[in-house]
Amino acid sequence: MKPKLKAAFAAEMDAARTLYRAGEFAACFRHLERAHILGQRYYLPHLTSHYWMFKVGLRTRDLREIVGQILRMLASAGSLIGVVPVGNTGGANVPALKPMPIPADLQHYFVERQST
Repeated sequence: MKPKLKAAFAAEMDAARTLYRAGEFAACFRHLERAHILGQRYYLPHLTSHYWMFKVGLRTRDLREIVGQILRMLASAGSLIGVVPVGNTGGANVPALKPMPIPADLQHYFVERQST
């Protein structure tokens, strides 16, 4: 993971953890979705974002999220072989394999450097 992408992922996870500890689960989840978008191409960050979504599901007693995240944690191994739906936010409220638009402020992390 490139340093700038790693730093952006860490910032989203730090924000999510802070909000989780404060009991602000909806705001926490929004940061976890952003972390998922940033980290889904890399196994450990991908798994980490799903694990924390699972924790939010447990704390909010959201059975759909709990079950969905268990399945997604197992499926996160797809990032090891490059099978990830770019832009997918990772929550159980969206199809696991559905590509989604990348938020405008995160798009620059996905633009490959072109040689001139």
